[in-house]
Amino acid sequence: SLVWAARPGMLFQEDKQTRLHPLSLSWVLGYNSSLAVHSLMDGEDRVLLYVSSHTAVIHDMLGNRQYHLQGHTNVISCLCVSEDRRWVATADRGPDALIIVWDSFSGIPVRTIFDSHPEDGVSAIAISQNAKYLATVSAGTVQRVCVWKWTLPTEKPMCSTELRPEFGHQDYVIFNPQNPNEFVSNSKTQVIFYLWVTNTQDDRMTSPLSLQTFKSVVGRFSQSVFHFNNSQALTGTLAGKLVVWDTVSPCTPSKELQVKPHSVKATKLVPMQKDSLTVLMVFESCIVTGDVKGQVKFYDGQLQLLACYSHSKVGPIQSISFSKTPLDPPASSSDSSNSVSLTLNRNFILSTSDATVLHVATDRANFEKVMEEAKKAVNAVACHPRQALVAVGSHCGLLKLWDYQQTKYLVSRIFPEAGIRCLSYDPEGYFLAAGFTDGSVYILDAISLQSSCKEFKFSHGPVTHIGFSHDSEYLATADEKYSVTVYKRVLRNGSRCWEHLAGLHSHYKPIRSILFGVQLDGNEPRLLSLGEDRQLVEYDLNTSSKDHLVVLHRDRIEQVAVPLCLAWYPQLSTESFILTANNCYKMKLYNTTTKMCRKTLLGPTYGSPLEKIQILPTTNATDPQKCYLAYVTKDKVGLQILPVDGNPHKSSAFICHPDGVSDLATSYDGRYIFTVGGSDCTVMKWEVNLNALDAAASLGGEDLIPFYDLLDGGKEGEFFRELEDYFYYAQLCSHGIDTLETRQVSTHIPLEEIPSVMRAMGFYPSEEKIEEMINEVKFSKYVDTGEQVTKINLGDFIKLYINHRPAFGLSMKKIQRAFQVLGYDNENGDKVIDRGDLLLLLQCRGEHMTEDELARCLTTLLGKHPGEGGSDPDTYDPSGAAALTEEEIPSEITAEIFTADILGLPVAE
Repeated sequence: SLVWAARPGMLFQEDKQTRLHPLSLSWVLGYNSSLAVHSLMDGEDRVLLYVSSHTAVIHDMLGNRQYHLQGHTNVISCLCVSEDRRWVATADRGPDALIIVWDSFSGIPVRTIFDSHPEDGVSAIAISQNAKYLATVSAGTVQRVCVWKWTLPTEKPMCSTELRPEFGHQDYVIFNPQNPNEFVSNSKTQVIFYLWVTNTQDDRMTSPLSLQTFKSVVGRFSQSVFHFNNSQALTGTLAGKLVVWDTVSPCTPSKELQVKPHSVKATKLVPMQKDSLTVLMVFESCIVTGDVKGQVKFYDGQLQLLACYSHSKVGPIQSISFSKTPLDPPASSSDSSNSVSLTLNRNFILSTSDATVLHVATDRANFEKVMEEAKKAVNAVACHPRQALVAVGSHCGLLKLWDYQQTKYLVSRIFPEAGIRCLSYDPEGYFLAAGFTDGSVYILDAISLQSSCKEFKFSHGPVTHIGFSHDSEYLATADEKYSVTVYKRVLRNGSRCWEHLAGLHSHYKPIRSILFGVQLDGNEPRLLSLGEDRQLVEYDLNTSSKDHLVVLHRDRIEQVAVPLCLAWYPQLSTESFILTANNCYKMKLYNTTTKMCRKTLLGPTYGSPLEKIQILPTTNATDPQKCYLAYVTKDKVGLQILPVDGNPHKSSAFICHPDGVSDLATSYDGRYIFTVGGSDCTVMKWEVNLNALDAAASLGGEDLIPFYDLLDGGKEGEFFRELEDYFYYAQLCSHGIDTLETRQVSTHIPLEEIPSVMRAMGFYPSEEKIEEMINEVKFSKYVDTGEQVTKINLGDFIKLYINHRPAFGLSMKKIQRAFQVLGYDNENGDKVIDRGDLLLLLQCRGEHMTEDELARCLTTLLGKHPGEGGSDPDTYDPSGAAALTEEEIPSEITAEIFTADILGLPVAE
């Protein structure tokens, strides 16, 4: 097998496999500085292992290559490495948490454990010295500790125990190197020792896991280890002390353990130093500590100091990882002095809590900085419009410029006053604008990152969006205080400089996007902003003056849904469009001039709505009409083939940042997409393979085939047959049910019948939505032919139905949410609406109904059809309708009564 034949160093020797997916992870910048960094190889090949979000990265530092261990859907919460550096175990916390054991020689996952801790995942993991066993501690409120023999194909642990809450949250675990049946874990206040016993004949557990616990008032614990030459154990504290634990009675695998749980106790408290100990480990014949001052100290078995390595610029140490082989192996000897010199002759890797990784050469006490990444959330990314450069900004004020083709760092700048929130290059690539959390705006040289002018501070809140006009004459920002601010380049004293033009509090909810464009009849810039208040605002830059920003148009573009992002749609037809995406998984096309909604389409449905969208730059000269859209959802990055038509096979998405995506950017040639993950402090570079996406779309079928699959039961299902029946019944109604004349057989129905068929199929659009649907069909060919469409065929109706209906059908949660807002708590604690209030709301709010319309609807819904008993069906007796309402509808209405008894819809138990 590939694992059997794998050897150290072969991971990067093989040629890259063909990219089979539309998006493939190509490079990762940044890492999780709260987890350890491990040295897998040292010397000629310096290979590190670290965690970036949900990916474990094997990084050849000298060869500038990365290999990504991908398999987790949540952020990796812990990892460990076997003594020989071959086996790597990673675990995560969250829904569908996994434990995966990898072969670091080949990069192959050799074991995946599902549902190990289904409640909340894993908070700590360790691998035994012989690499056969894993110990895991769950992340839940009530923690469970498990031991796994990962080489066995079973989903059951060998043994497990549940910890009492008074033990504190256990977040560190390690095996005894001399005995894989012993391990220790600790929280900040408690240390727990474990002994698990198996029957050596059948390798099954014969005794429950036993635990022993001890209390101490020596400060908060950091890490624990077993001593290398006796039965003692040590725990480091943030008070700079070591707690020494010793066995009171010999630990023998017997039933006595069950009645003697406290066989270990604290025997000594050794003050080592004043500074907090953050790392404690045993390596060879040395006890090694790391502290908050960046010092690494080596002690012998009697805790006598042997050596100390320190550097003034090293922060609090998070982990220490030693090289596998010494620099110059001494002659073989068994005395302890040679063992100590062997240990001190190993280079090691330091990682610090401020996201710095250093390589320490012990023979020269030389500290070499290997990586220095963002210490806080990375929120901003921007790609240069003409070169292979990407700028990354973080909340700690660090701005870094990378050459993403050579994957090397070029230049950086620190802004200590505030964090960077957003970035944007101007279209020519001369300027880089940065928006900050304190409301300031810097305009920098795109290459040197030096300021082109004095910073501006006209925003009263953190700047969330920033962008240049196509001619680089204007710069606009949006901030958290719902304001848009515009800056302009002017000629002053013979030189071009930037100055503040004007600002406007133009929205009353968060601004989701600002967008520059070009006038259709000229080369003048346009500026639009889109907010969660459903307002699309266009500004008149020509008539705006100092401190006066003029609004040209203000349009409400949604009735219920919340728009989330905005982009200019490529010119794929005669008509020009603006593309938006909302929180109901719909994408909409609006005419750029009239702002009329011209099309509503089903967008990608990958767990959360689209948060940001960008048209992918194309260099395809042979087919300029072939365009693609890059997008991010809450935790995924994806691609969409344009034009958008609702076909689900035209889009694809991959998990990029499970804890949330902050921003995305596309390279100038469309070959790469960059995503930043905010709190996970990482930037991911994704390689684009459009051929794979086109192939997937082709395999999904052409014309109506993908849309049939979106119907319940498909084309052969009962739902489709029912739709056909309603469609043809609507034809009969349009011709007259009682006519005796010869009927003209047709495949179309009039547009006026669309609402009736939609409602018959269980989709209940508002009047505004009905108008949008009818206009969408009516004006679909108007720009090209100048004629209005008056009828629709079955195929187009199916597309219209799928694109306009709710993406996930009717939701009881939405009705309950409405009752939460509109109702009150009754005596039983249920959310109810008073019957009179409900009728009043229906007649006065939203698309209000007349009294006659309301009476007609209620009598029909309650099964009391008008016209019964010979009365005129078009005539209503108001007193009769009121009496029926009081008789059939209770005075207090719950969401369940409204849904089941009034609307007649099924309610899930």
